[in-house]
Amino acid sequence: MTPRPGLWRLAALASVMAGLSSPLSAQSIIEDWATVQAPPPPPLTRVTVDPQTTALLVLDIAKQTCNAEQRPRCIAMLPRVKTLLAAARAKGLFVVYTLGAASTTADILPEAAMIGGEPVVTSGPDKFVNTDLEKILKDKGIKTVITIGAAAHGAVLHTAAGSAFRGFKVIVPVDGMAAESVYAEQYTTWDLVNAPRLSTMITLTKIGMID
Repeated sequence: MTPRPGLWRLAALASVMAGLSSPLSAQSIIEDWATVQAPPPPPLTRVTVDPQTTALLVLDIAKQTCNAEQRPRCIAMLPRVKTLLAAARAKGLFVVYTLGAASTTADILPEAAMIGGEPVVTSGPDKFVNTDLEKILKDKGIKTVITIGAAAHGAVLHTAAGSAFRGFKVIVPVDGMAAESVYAEQYTTWDLVNAPRLSTMITLTKIGMID
């Protein structure tokens, strides 16, 4: 028996509504939020850097952004930052500092202390915005940057991406970035090696894996 037009439309609508309730056709990530499973961790790579063409970017490691109240994980990473800075300077890497608008060089934490003559720029999460960071790097012949910092999901993510979009190779030590939560560090790590145009420019490593 052929259904009447009105009944057919009701049946079609019921079918559509049933499809919307299935996990594969949810209206947005909000409906699927509780079903999300984290992907496996990306691999880390041992890297060897050329001191003549590599810069270490020390991003916002100051008391306003790296403190026990907001980011205890940043405080925990400071000994590793100190180790990396010492090794980078011993090899002759170019070291560049960045700060947020609320910080000055006097606010940089002792473990990440500057040495006279090292440049510093002040900006928001993307340290290329309204600064001469790109010129500073290119004038030194820099082709690769290592990014460490107090806010994985802020300055590290956006400055690493900004570097890649400007043609720099980027090395990100995952134990040299921090956030308020493990989740923020996790999604930053995933995005850095999966986002379009970033995956071919960014290498994940650890501080102890940089030669």
